[in-house]
Amino acid sequence: MKKIALITGGSRGIGLGIALHLVREGWNLAINGMRDESEVTVLEELRSYGKEVIYCQGSVGESTARKMIIEKVIHHFGYLNVLVNNAGIAPKVRLDLLETTEESYDEVMDTNLKSAFFLSQLAANEMVKSKLEHPDFQATIVNVSSISATVVSTNRGEYCVSKAGLSMVTQLFATRLGAVGIPVYEVRPGVTYTDMTAAVKEKYDKLIGEGLCVTPRWGYPDDVGKAVASLVRGDFPYSTGQVIMVDGGLTVPRL
Repeated sequence: MKKIALITGGSRGIGLGIALHLVREGWNLAINGMRDESEVTVLEELRSYGKEVIYCQGSVGESTARKMIIEKVIHHFGYLNVLVNNAGIAPKVRLDLLETTEESYDEVMDTNLKSAFFLSQLAANEMVKSKLEHPDFQATIVNVSSISATVVSTNRGEYCVSKAGLSMVTQLFATRLGAVGIPVYEVRPGVTYTDMTAAVKEKYDKLIGEGLCVTPRWGYPDDVGKAVASLVRGDFPYSTGQVIMVDGGLTVPRL
């Protein structure tokens, strides 16, 4: 039976790091992104591993798009084993907490939090149906959050709130789906080098050099990809609802 994984925001950054690890381990992929498929050149790289890779264009922050994404996956493959809620955005402009706009708050929350809640709902219903039809069917949900779930940045409060909320989404769905044997995990990256963080590279180069992380380097999408691959492989079957830190020890309390 083919293994099928849907990765939101899977065509770049952390999502692509996850996609590369999964396709190398034999997963067939549904990659979600905002760009037109003709612009997503990495699809050919992913297909070069000999697995089926389809593209599901659409904004996960929109209800209609979420439904279309899941419908396309089910129509093409027939079922879904893994959902990786990875898509996320930072505020377009980092504003002090006393100046943050409702427009920015709503945009970030819709993309980072609401999308994961309702995509998980849609995917979980399909997974439960598959479980009822085939008791040996394996399914997993992984939410990619951020150390910002607990580490405060007052110039991007809406982002922090969205990631803190995503942690509760993980626990909610882990609890609801536990009885049917569908684990749900949270992977929490630290300072990770992607196109989203490229603009603050100089700042974090300095902080990392001064000891920000126990492991004295940036994190990379490959680091997160390894963690997600391990989870969906089933290496942690008794750890549903838990947080896997991929932050180089940044959040370790130190004197």
